[in-house]
Amino acid sequence: MSRDPRYDVLFEPVKIGPVTAKNRFYQAPHCNGMGRTFPSSMAAMRGVKAEGGWAVVSTEQIDIHPTADITPATEGRLWSDEDIPYLARMCDAVHEHGSLALIEPVHNGKWASNLYSREVPLFPSHMPSGDNNIPVQCRAMDKADIKAYRRWHLDAVKRAKKAGFDIICCYAGHNLSLSGMFMLPRYNFRTDEYGGSLENRVRLFREIIEETKDAVGDTMGVSVRFAVDELRGAEGLECHKEGREIVEMLAELPDLWDVNVAEWHNDSITSRFSEEGHQEPFIDFVKKVTTKPVVAVGRYTSPDRMVSNINKGVMDMIGAARPSIADPFLPKKIEEGRIEDIRECIGCNICVAWDMMKAPMRCTQNPTKGEEWRKGWHPERIDPKKDDGTVLIVGAGPSGLEAALATGRRGHDVILAEASDELGGRVTRESKLPGLNAWARVRDYRTYQISQMANVEVYKESELTTEQVLEFGARHVAIATGSRWRRDGYGRNHQFPIPGTDGANVFTPDDVMDGTNSIVSLGGTVIVYDDDHYYMASVMAEQLVADGCRVIYVTPESVAAAWTSLTMEQVRIQAQLLEQGVEIIASHLLREITTDSVTLECGFSGVTKKVSAAALVMVVARLPVDDLYQDLASDPDRLAAAGIETLKRIGDCHGPATIAAAVYEGHRFARELGEEVDEIPFRRELTGLADGFKLP
Repeated sequence: MSRDPRYDVLFEPVKIGPVTAKNRFYQAPHCNGMGRTFPSSMAAMRGVKAEGGWAVVSTEQIDIHPTADITPATEGRLWSDEDIPYLARMCDAVHEHGSLALIEPVHNGKWASNLYSREVPLFPSHMPSGDNNIPVQCRAMDKADIKAYRRWHLDAVKRAKKAGFDIICCYAGHNLSLSGMFMLPRYNFRTDEYGGSLENRVRLFREIIEETKDAVGDTMGVSVRFAVDELRGAEGLECHKEGREIVEMLAELPDLWDVNVAEWHNDSITSRFSEEGHQEPFIDFVKKVTTKPVVAVGRYTSPDRMVSNINKGVMDMIGAARPSIADPFLPKKIEEGRIEDIRECIGCNICVAWDMMKAPMRCTQNPTKGEEWRKGWHPERIDPKKDDGTVLIVGAGPSGLEAALATGRRGHDVILAEASDELGGRVTRESKLPGLNAWARVRDYRTYQISQMANVEVYKESELTTEQVLEFGARHVAIATGSRWRRDGYGRNHQFPIPGTDGANVFTPDDVMDGTNSIVSLGGTVIVYDDDHYYMASVMAEQLVADGCRVIYVTPESVAAAWTSLTMEQVRIQAQLLEQGVEIIASHLLREITTDSVTLECGFSGVTKKVSAAALVMVVARLPVDDLYQDLASDPDRLAAAGIETLKRIGDCHGPATIAAAVYEGHRFARELGEEVDEIPFRRELTGLADGFKLP
C-alpha cells in the first residue's frame, strides 16, 4: 500500500535550528513512570516510537539538581555526569531509527519538595510547597540562588549534549517550571530586576534560553515549551494578553515553539470532557508572531485533522503524547497508507494514572506499553505460533477480542464465541454512557482487524456450555466471560452485605446499562452509592439525570469519583455533577436500606441519618462470571480426554479491573501460548551496589 497524496505534507522535513526533523511528527515530552528508576524500559519505549516514525522523540521532564528533587516520582534526573549513561542509552535507541532525541531539563520550583535531598525548596517568593500539602515552605531566591539556578540549568544542557541529544527544550509549561513561575504575578512579588514588569518577570526565562543557545552553538536545536494560557482568567496567563506578549517578546529566540495550555489537567483533558484539538483556539496566534516552526498537541489521531492544521498555518509539527502511547507506529501507518490500522487513543488517561502512582505507564489501547524491554513485547510484531492447535475464546469483550487478534496474528486458527448479539462486552455497554463514546475505539480497532483475518472466525449469539467447549476440539481455551456488578454492597468499605440490599429497588450498573425504565418508573429520588471510586458511579448519576431522575450521590470518600484524581478529571466530574443538580453526600457509609429510604453513617463521627429514596444504584465491587471456567477446570482428566492442553481465564473473568487490564490479559494469553514462562515473567533492572560501602 502507498500513502495517500493528501498526507504528503505530513512527511515534509522541518528544520529546527541546526538539526532537521525528517517529518512533522513530534512526540512531545511526557512522563511515563519509568525514567531513572526503570531506565532500560524507558529507553526501549522511546526507541519503539522512533521506529514507528516519530521524527522527534522526547524525554519526560529531567530534574537538574538536588533542589529540584521530586521524589517519589520516577522521572528522569540529570544532577551529575553519573546520570549521563542511561540518557545516552535512550539517545542511541532513538538515533538507531534516524529520529532526533529531545531532552527537557526542568526545575519544578514549588512542586519540588526535595523529600530525598532534604534541600529547602526554591521559588521566586516565599510560599508553601505545592506538593500534596507537605508541611514545607519554599524560600524566596536571592541573587545568588538565581545565578546558581542558571548554572545548574547550563550544566544540564552540557551534560545533555554529552549524552547525545539533538534538541534541548527550555521548559515553561504546565505551571511546573521554576523559570516559568517567575513570569506569573500570583507567584512573583519581587521588587528587583526579576520582578514587577512583564519584561522583568520574563528575564530569567530569556537568560535560560540565551545561555542554552550559546552553549550548544550550531550542534543542537533549542525549543521552548510554553503554556500560553492557564485557563484561570485574569488570575493567570491569558493567550490574548500576557501569554501572547511573552511569545512576541521571545518570538525569534528559540528554534522551535512548543505551545500548549496549563496546567497538565487542562493540557491532557480526558475524552470525556474534550474533543480532539481542543487547544487550537488558544495557540493559533503563535505562528502569526514568529517565523520559527510551531508544534502543538491536541490528542490528534485523524490525519485529515493534522493536514488541516498544517495547511491552515496553525502549526508546523503535530505534537502528541497520548496518541504516541496508544500507537507508537501512528506516523508509519499514515505513511504506508494503513490509516485503518491506527490504534486511536481513547483519552482515558490510564497512562497518566500509572505515572501518578509512580509505576510504569499502562495504556488501554496498547497492551505492550511498558513491556517493550521488560517482556520484549513489540506493538507491531509477535512471534509465530509454536503448534497447530485451534484456539477457542469464549467471550468477545476487550480481553477476548485482544486474545483473538493476537493469537490470530501468531498464526493460530481461532474461534471467538460471544453469547450476545454484539461484540465488545463491557466496552460496548460502557461506551453508550455519558462522555464515554471514544472508548468504543477499543472494540472498533480490534473488530476491524479481526474482520481482515481469514484464520479468525467470530460467532455471535453463541453461549457455550461446558459440554460444547469440550466437544469443540480446541487445543487451547481462553474463558473471557467478564464480570457483573455486585448488588449486596460488598466493596472497599463494606466487608459484609448491607442490610436491605436484597430488596426490589436495589439496582447495579448492569441494570442501568440494560435500560433505566424500571428505575425511572419508580419516581422519587435515586441514590447512587459509590464504593468503587473510579468513573462508573459518576456516569451512572449522569445517565439517571439525563433520564429525568433526581439523584443523590453518596460516597465514603471525601469527594466524588476519588480515584479519578489520578486521571486528572475528578474536579471536572464533581463540577459536572453539581451543575446537573446532583446532590453529593461525601464521607458517609451506607448502613441500611428500606423500600423508601437509606440510612447513612458519617465516616468520622458515626452519626446516622435517614435519606428518602425510591431506588438505590449500588456501585461497589464486581464478581467474575467464571462458572464455565470453574466447571471446566474441576476435572483435568475430562479436559485431557477432550484434547484441551491449555485452559485459561482472562480479563474480568480472571480478576475484575480496568479495561486496560482486560486488554493486557488477552494479549498476555496470546504471547505466552505455547511458551515456557518463568515464575517472574519479565526482566528486572536491579540497582547496583555502591563501591566502598561501610557502616558509619
